[in-house]
Amino acid sequence: MGEHQVSEQVNEEQLQAFMRALLDDVEALEQLLRDDRIESGVRRIGAEQEMFLVDRALRPAPLALEVLERAADGRLTTELARFNLEANLCPLPFGGDCLRRLEAELSDVVGRAAEAARAVGADVLLAGILPTLRAGDLRLENLTPSPRYHELNRALLQLRQGDFRVSIHGLDELEMTHDNILLEACNTSFQVHLQVGAREFAPLYNLAQVVTAPVLAAAVNSPLLLGQRLWHETRIALFESSIDTRPTDRDVRQHRPRVHFGDGWVREGALELFREDIARFRVIMTAETGEPPAAVLARGEVPDLRALRVHNGTVYRWNRPCYGVADGVAHLRVESRALPAGPTVLDEVANAAFFFGLMSGLAPEHPRIDLEMPFEDAKANFFAAARHGLKAQLTWLGQSLPAAELVLSRLLPAARAGLSAAGIDAGDIDRYLGVIEERVRRGQTGAQWALGSLASMAGRGTPEMQHRALCAAMLARQQEEARGGSARPVHTWEPAALEPDLDLLRESYRTVGQFMSTDLFTVRPTDIVDFAASVMDWRHVRHVPVEDDQGRLVGVVSHRALLRLIARGAASPNGSAPPTVASIMRPDPVTIAPETPTLEAMRIMREQRVGCLPVVAGERLVGIVTERDLLDVSARLLEAFLRDG
Repeated sequence: MGEHQVSEQVNEEQLQAFMRALLDDVEALEQLLRDDRIESGVRRIGAEQEMFLVDRALRPAPLALEVLERAADGRLTTELARFNLEANLCPLPFGGDCLRRLEAELSDVVGRAAEAARAVGADVLLAGILPTLRAGDLRLENLTPSPRYHELNRALLQLRQGDFRVSIHGLDELEMTHDNILLEACNTSFQVHLQVGAREFAPLYNLAQVVTAPVLAAAVNSPLLLGQRLWHETRIALFESSIDTRPTDRDVRQHRPRVHFGDGWVREGALELFREDIARFRVIMTAETGEPPAAVLARGEVPDLRALRVHNGTVYRWNRPCYGVADGVAHLRVESRALPAGPTVLDEVANAAFFFGLMSGLAPEHPRIDLEMPFEDAKANFFAAARHGLKAQLTWLGQSLPAAELVLSRLLPAARAGLSAAGIDAGDIDRYLGVIEERVRRGQTGAQWALGSLASMAGRGTPEMQHRALCAAMLARQQEEARGGSARPVHTWEPAALEPDLDLLRESYRTVGQFMSTDLFTVRPTDIVDFAASVMDWRHVRHVPVEDDQGRLVGVVSHRALLRLIARGAASPNGSAPPTVASIMRPDPVTIAPETPTLEAMRIMREQRVGCLPVVAGERLVGIVTERDLLDVSARLLEAFLRDG
């Protein structure tokens, strides 16, 4: 929907006018379908590339507008956040050297964006979710300053009637709320398009729903979010939460999320999906719609159905129907949105080749996949693939198989046959599907490489340093590919290495949120002092935060306070109630935020004469920094300084 001028702060009259235009567009599409004026007998492919901008510390760089101005490339455009960009690639006829041309254009447009980024002190990184992202990067100031993004944020929050809530459980767990839509900006994808005819839309769309799971299982590249190891493709879980407009106080009604896989097979065609999404999902954005489509049709021309396209851009099916017009001819596409960006351009094109090959190869063999496979199996496969990648167990035509076995034994041969039948050059088939085959045989997707790298760095450095090391390794290998060196797909990568130099260490300790302790043990004001003393003894800590029943920080108990209590002889009174934490804690302790500079935290500790600083975000305790933490930071920096010297 990026090409549409969206109205800001719409009133009820504008909404009604837009709805009228939307219904007119549906009628026009019906007529186009009746008159057989949707292009058929033609296969084209296309793609959209989303990317992160990172600074020299490999943190998000909110410089999208500056990069776009320098790049001056019509294929590049803004995305939701100022640290994201999107590239729209040219459609290509499906056949011959189209995959090689797709890879060449991808490399070119990413390279142009990277060149412009480097001119303003940044770079481009392809990653499903950037490992160095932090919650502080998702503040509203990083929303791209465009009316459509601000209106989208306002409208979705209004529908939500409260903050967005994320709850994702994987190796770690992430539970959080957020007050704007920038959680969506944590995701970058590589979206592929396949043009299909109107009469074949339903069976091919259903087939896309089926093949998305195994393709995704082999392509996963997003295992980290805000420092937590979650799903192998965490984008799937996050995107469904990040713009979930269902009210927080849901009743027994079955509200559908705007991001969804679907609830059943398509029976009739694209019109069925457009109608369902209009009926189910409220209009949240409007735009100038221009000439009524009936008048355009009456002249024998093809309408652009702008209202339909704007609304369709606010409903996020993982496989989405798309209507478009090219050279005065209307067409339909299946847009597959599940694949992540990265780890390399070659990996991305290999994923696309696998998807296109399966669509081409399985269609003749399974013309009605909806009669052979329960929809529930396709949906369950999709989420299993997102959670577990190649370790997922998938149900394929009634048989349960490990994803890797299914891909190697059944689907890669079908994809090879499909690409060959489409006339794809034999050398390109070997190149791209060979990448998939080796990736699956070795079991090293982008997600598995990242998780394995973290495991190899366990116990060394801070999580911040480890995540930066991941980004540094990804960027180095992507730049090697961009410089024209031999492309190294992710299955050939060795684990990322933690090689801290002084600059890396300095960037890793600039703010307390980068190294604070987050695995916290807390007590309540009503707990007995003996319990607080036991926690300190068991965990070898000298300070314990005190929270109330709502999780708000209300004080801190120190080892010194316990010693004072013992010195007064009040630790074990005879015949009276034992003292509670409330009687010895320091109420209203001095606190800092995760964004507080480390030097500022040191100054506060010195001036306030405190041994610890609780770190709070809003009213919630999110971490703690102690004198020991700062001593460790100083020791590491001094060691690196002396070594480099």
